[in-house]
Amino acid sequence: MIDRQSLQENYRGVWDGRIGFGERPAILMIDFMKGYTTEGSPLYAEGVVSAVAEAETFLATVRELGLPVIHTNIRYFAQDCADGGVWVKKSTVMTAMADGNPLAEFCDEVAPRPGELVMTKQYASSFFGTSLASTLHASGVDTIVLLGCSTSGCIRATAVDGVQHGFRTIVVRECVGDRHVAPHEANLFDIHSKYGDVVSKFEAIEALRAAAANSKNGTP
Repeated sequence: MIDRQSLQENYRGVWDGRIGFGERPAILMIDFMKGYTTEGSPLYAEGVVSAVAEAETFLATVRELGLPVIHTNIRYFAQDCADGGVWVKKSTVMTAMADGNPLAEFCDEVAPRPGELVMTKQYASSFFGTSLASTLHASGVDTIVLLGCSTSGCIRATAVDGVQHGFRTIVVRECVGDRHVAPHEANLFDIHSKYGDVVSKFEAIEALRAAAANSKNGTP
């Protein structure tokens, strides 16, 4: 028998809770690299192109608010990308992230500024094999706000690990992208259901303005 119950009906009251923003947010700009926005690149994803445009204005706002911004990139330094292990064997397209390849450079519109931390990784999650969790905990961060790509890959992996490391995890819908709308929407649905909150750009900015104001006023 085909279950004709809608997804929303099926999940309602079971997998539809909200975690909300905490008091000390940090922005994670995940893997906004030119390989995803350069036409002809094997990694090219139209959804990432639009996400970069949305993220550019979002990033300008959070910088004005003085909130911490951390960027991640994928970079392989070993011959034949051996430091990518089995992931590169499975997803050979990731060899585009070899050191020295122009496709592995940050998108100019959202590139790190001097003083902004860059975490280099070899796998999907921004937490795996990096000091990200320790760095965030040491700074008292309780909320991570995710922008970047791809939704079904590094965004999802980081969201799952984020909640497992004890962070409130927020994904800004307009500022993440993928190569096809189906995995993009499916993974946003899963993240919002089980691992964090998927919110609009407007909602995220309003919450971040409030957090920045409370921080300046010394509100606990």
